[in-house]
Amino acid sequence: MSIPQITEFTIRRHANAKSFQRGEAYYEAGAVNAVTQRGHLLQADVAGTEARPYHVNLSFDSSGLTSANCTCAYNLDGWCKHIVATMLVCARESENIEQRPTLEQLLERLDSSQTQRLLQELVNEYPPLIEAIDRHVGWMTNPMVEQTTIKSVRRLTIDPAPIRRQVRQIIRDAVRFFEEGCEEDPIAEDLLSVVQTAVDFSERGEGENAIAILEAITFTCVENWDDIADYGAENDEIVGELNQAWCEAILTAELTPEEKVDIQINLEAWQDEWNADFGLVMEALRQAWDYPPLLQVLQGNITERGAWEEDVPDYADDLALIRLKILEGQERYEEYLYLAKAEGQTQQYLTMLGRLGRVEEAIDAAQTQMNSMEEAFALAKALSEQKALQHALDIAQSGLNLPGNCQYELGIWTSDLAVELGNSEAALLAIKAAFQVKPSFVDYQRMAELAGENWESVKTDLLRIVRTYSGWGTESAKVDIFLHEGLIDDAIAIANELSSYDSELINRVMNAAIPHNPNWVIANARRRAEKIMDAGKAEYYYYAVEWLKKARTAYLQSGKKADWLSYRQNLMQIHARKHKLMGMFQQRDMD
Repeated sequence: MSIPQITEFTIRRHANAKSFQRGEAYYEAGAVNAVTQRGHLLQADVAGTEARPYHVNLSFDSSGLTSANCTCAYNLDGWCKHIVATMLVCARESENIEQRPTLEQLLERLDSSQTQRLLQELVNEYPPLIEAIDRHVGWMTNPMVEQTTIKSVRRLTIDPAPIRRQVRQIIRDAVRFFEEGCEEDPIAEDLLSVVQTAVDFSERGEGENAIAILEAITFTCVENWDDIADYGAENDEIVGELNQAWCEAILTAELTPEEKVDIQINLEAWQDEWNADFGLVMEALRQAWDYPPLLQVLQGNITERGAWEEDVPDYADDLALIRLKILEGQERYEEYLYLAKAEGQTQQYLTMLGRLGRVEEAIDAAQTQMNSMEEAFALAKALSEQKALQHALDIAQSGLNLPGNCQYELGIWTSDLAVELGNSEAALLAIKAAFQVKPSFVDYQRMAELAGENWESVKTDLLRIVRTYSGWGTESAKVDIFLHEGLIDDAIAIANELSSYDSELINRVMNAAIPHNPNWVIANARRRAEKIMDAGKAEYYYYAVEWLKKARTAYLQSGKKADWLSYRQNLMQIHARKHKLMGMFQQRDMD
């Protein structure tokens, strides 16, 4: 199976300038160990600052890359340097990717006794694996469900007992983390992963099993929550996810009136004990699929009240989206369209029309109903998948004039589509719209290519955008653009506002500024070095010396060696008792 085409342009777009620069350095240093491919998964270990290498996973399908993850702690904009380094290997050395068998192919080589021995050996090596095996064996072998304090008459093919044990263990682990001083919530992510197990069952049409899992999760949380509530743990996030999951499970399962009553009794008790709000679930339980206004809508009889006979509650959109998800999974597309239209779910309505190939109908509806960038973006992508590319471009261009929060993503997508259709003018306008909300050097260079002979006038407008843009996290992009254009004073203005944490970026500005404004380099480097030395922060003396080396270079290249030597001598007198610093002066060629 071939991997999708990966270009450096794509890599730069998904990483900020600093990550790309560091990732390329990692690549050139050979930090990426052999990249292996197993079906739709690419994996690599990348040497970093820790003793153990970081592990990178890249997933893809027939349409391209779907996800990129790394085990490092990076949580800023875009891909980390380890992902960038791995992607560069894929882009530049794809022939060196090692092909390895998938899990399915490996297991096909084993008979049942060998598979059993493999599992035993893996559990010996990774003891926690036994808990996951226990849960899955319980789901797969249809055991007798053990009695609990929850009254349940579910028709089950799984045992919820392992779920209860797993949730209890998550809460116990959270207590330990809190006692060790962990400030972040250590519980939400693990609990949400268990809730996802129930969602997976609902999506397969096994609503009864999903309800059994959700009963186990909710009951165990309520029973044990006091253990972590004392540490300030909040239940808002997990309750929100449980509401969604419960609602989907109830609308997927076939419940008797008695079962509905049992669920309602449990939910009401849990609401009181846990100070939670399960209003969405209660409404789904009350309405199911035979609520008269809903039935009318699903038959195409749409009124101003939509699928409601009383006041529309705050959670109406959530309930509608869950219903739409279920209708789509059951391929009930006409009912999907009726409900989406009745409940004002314009993005879902337009997108489904596009996906069904009803292109003209989708375009006509968009002219009167499309009100946001997000709606336009979703419809444009659906039309693109139907190969209605010009219609997709028209909708995307219209979307750029609507309110919304995806202007950058929509602008880049529209520009790429316009290039594919040979419309350079539309491509330039779209990428400029993206640039206005998120300036980047890569997009700046791309616009230079698209503008051609009109570049000078376009450039003037782009530089105005860069100078006035106040968004966070674009300092590197601004510096790249200013240095590229030789606008040293503009780059200096950016560097003046940066903390020494951005030393790499500041150094780039200083290197460019030495011939242009050595006095600024000297003053800025001295200020940063003196702040460290005056504070006596011995662990940071290395950085102080590096700043002084930059000042020394500026002194010497501007013909002020005597001034440097005088300044150096003065520093040595002031800090003579800081032996570590003085030793570094001697070692680092500071004459």
